[in-house]
Amino acid sequence: MGRSGTPGEETRPRVRHAGQLGWDDGLYEDAPGNSPDSADDGRQSGAADDGHRLGGQKRHGRKRKRRVLRWVAAVLTLFIVGGAGAGYLYYQHLNGNLKKADLTLGDKKMADHKANSAGQTPLNILLIGSDARDSKENQKLGGAKDTFGAPPLADVQMLLHLSADRSNMSVVSMPRDTLLKVPKCTDPKTKHVYPATTGLAMTNETLGRGGPGCTVAAWYELTGITIDHFMMIDFSGVVSMADAIGGVPVCVKGNVYSHTSAGKGSGLKLEKGTTKIKGKQALQWLRTRYGFEDGTDLGRTHAQHMYMNSMVRELRKGTKLTDPGKLMGLAEAATNALTVDNGLDTVKKLYDLAEELKKAPTKRITMTTMPNVYGTGVNAERVLPKPGDADQLFQMVRDDVPLDGKASKRKAPAAKKPTAPVAEIPVSVRNGTRTDTAYPVKGRASAVKDLLVGKGFTQAAIDSQNTDAAARTGVLFPSVDMQGNAQAVAKALGIPLSAVKKSTAVSGITLTVGADWREDGDYPAPSAEEKTPESARALNGDDETACMDIQQGFGW
Repeated sequence: MGRSGTPGEETRPRVRHAGQLGWDDGLYEDAPGNSPDSADDGRQSGAADDGHRLGGQKRHGRKRKRRVLRWVAAVLTLFIVGGAGAGYLYYQHLNGNLKKADLTLGDKKMADHKANSAGQTPLNILLIGSDARDSKENQKLGGAKDTFGAPPLADVQMLLHLSADRSNMSVVSMPRDTLLKVPKCTDPKTKHVYPATTGLAMTNETLGRGGPGCTVAAWYELTGITIDHFMMIDFSGVVSMADAIGGVPVCVKGNVYSHTSAGKGSGLKLEKGTTKIKGKQALQWLRTRYGFEDGTDLGRTHAQHMYMNSMVRELRKGTKLTDPGKLMGLAEAATNALTVDNGLDTVKKLYDLAEELKKAPTKRITMTTMPNVYGTGVNAERVLPKPGDADQLFQMVRDDVPLDGKASKRKAPAAKKPTAPVAEIPVSVRNGTRTDTAYPVKGRASAVKDLLVGKGFTQAAIDSQNTDAAARTGVLFPSVDMQGNAQAVAKALGIPLSAVKKSTAVSGITLTVGADWREDGDYPAPSAEEKTPESARALNGDDETACMDIQQGFGW
């Protein structure tokens, strides 16, 4: 199982480095050389009543296995259960189809989740769309032949957050053109070490640095959000899922044909209004940039959100996945197209995860895009996290705040009593104020250490050997018996208790002064307002009126 103890999910289309091609290339989007985006137990009984009882148990067991197998048919479509099954051997066969990989390839250990007052923890799953052309099916769908066999790119990256109380779900997409710093990653198979980038790199390149675990490490580095699982799907998986459910309704505000005179475009051609798309056409929708909104990846991301919401609504109607033959074929295709972390290495675990995910009603699902701004100079066509807004969105997810604006049922973390007087609590203080664009502020660890000493923590000391950058100030502790002491440190400095977390990466109470506290004075507590930034373009899962704007010049 994963970090949360609850065992994933689907994905969609991509990001590209200059000169490389992906989900939006070849016959579907940019042409080569164009644009920098260019058991039953078998037991028997002699007693009739026992036989009757055991027969019931067998039927119950078979029923559950069928439920598990029918879910496989729908796992890649995100969130919901599908329809039919086979037997134990086939179940084992499907388990064998699943490809597994390490959750994270970075050196930094992710902090444990903070439980709510009921002892529940949230669940975070990173959904990745891969452009790998390592099979005939993917090569047929993937367009540009000169990219066959090339390192895969993380076409789509979406973080799915299921609240601790399971009342709501949030999805945060990272635009494909996002520039960020990528941490050191080690390929678990070859042991090759990819050093941390010295500058900014495209987020999609993380997949080629040892696998999806590096993409997970990069997300954690940027957002500070603990990720429990990842699920990665390729081209053929998207097509098979769309076919299986009989199509996904999507809407456009005018006739659209994603094609340019230079041969660019996804090839998507739709009439104004709502159309049910499936197969290759569904893949085209998910890839389309030219023809939607302003022709950028931001419009494509919005279209992907509409598709995902519509797919979830279709699946929750429970009317599509009913034919056993088709479902077994779908289960085969789905498990072959899916790569998961080792915590989701069986169909049973995937089923259990689905049972958790479907607790959140459609009306409480919110799709968002990471707030962003365009870069400058050679990076003018790339984007960066938008200062303030992106941090606010990440903070809301970290703190398990619903993104739909509805009142949260969560309660503030319960404060625990310290087990020692403050003068007997050792605290290591680190300077993590360095950012992608600024050097660390000299003397910050010393200044904060002095603040602690002034408040009676006379055993506070500077840890000058660990100066890793931290976007946010936080307090880590290694074991539960130290939680009350760590909370006392945070309380003394005005740091919210949500920033106090258990982590095996430290051996004692450790305070890291982050980039959010570069100035002298009291800790700048975050705004009490818990509101999703408008720049995140929130889209509700129940909104059946959502319809894509068409880019001028792409009508017909």
